[in-house]
Amino acid sequence: MAKSRAAVNVEYWTLKCLCALVNVLPYRVAMSVARGIAWTMCRVFRFRRRRTFERIRSVFPGISDADASSIALGSLANLLMNVVEMMRAPSLDRKWMDAHVKDGLDYKNQLQAYVDEGRGVVIMVPHSGNWYMAAWSMAKYGLPLFSIAARQRNPRITEWMNRQYGDIEVFDRDSRSSLVRIREKLAAGGVFAILPDLRVWDRDVETDFLGGKANVSHAGAMFAVKCGSPVIVAIMSREGGRHVFTHLGTIRPDASAPDQREEARRITREAMKLLDAAIRRRPHEWFWYNKRWILEPPAE
Repeated sequence: MAKSRAAVNVEYWTLKCLCALVNVLPYRVAMSVARGIAWTMCRVFRFRRRRTFERIRSVFPGISDADASSIALGSLANLLMNVVEMMRAPSLDRKWMDAHVKDGLDYKNQLQAYVDEGRGVVIMVPHSGNWYMAAWSMAKYGLPLFSIAARQRNPRITEWMNRQYGDIEVFDRDSRSSLVRIREKLAAGGVFAILPDLRVWDRDVETDFLGGKANVSHAGAMFAVKCGSPVIVAIMSREGGRHVFTHLGTIRPDASAPDQREEARRITREAMKLLDAAIRRRPHEWFWYNKRWILEPPAE
């Protein structure tokens, strides 16, 4: 259902006012405010406490209330800090990346070696740490990055988000022409950054994930199979006020595979296995608060 024009404008200008406030504050102050809001929501208002604790305990059976609370608080604080950085994105230049992304140029050079192979690159990152910063930083260091995103219900917020992506070309997930453009960009040696879609409504790739079964889209891996692109699995974490890349693995499609769809499914399962282990090591940065839990079965 489309939003009314009044609702669209109220939401947009509320967002713009919040952005103005966030950008007036020094970066460290804004991040401290985000952590303070997260603490208040978790400890005072007990925001989605029962549901979130159930999810955490499903992955870590026997975890204490204190540890579950720490993970929940860390997850919400990380999310709000991501929002702050999204609002400040246009001001995050190369100099800022040098100061706040540890060894960012070194990791860009590591990825550049794959780009130089000439078949394009598919990078998969999870909803952990700041997944936007992973893309922003590589784009600022000169990686030819593009991605795909869904439209928001508010079209003015969709336009705002597209501006915030800055140097990253973003295709509309709901446009069929985007699929053709993605293949063209990969074939030209571009770098396709994608968050594996963990909330697929129709049955796709069933894979072990976080102690259950997730229904994951194989679309990102299929692009790699079609173009012969290596799949890079990575995660960006927060450590000591800085962002840190961890390269989890490189998965290469088998050009001799008789069934491309099955090969894409194999790659998807391998990528999810790497992401599962990384999330378990740093659960406080994983997004436990999504409305539809990833382990819910798809509709029949």
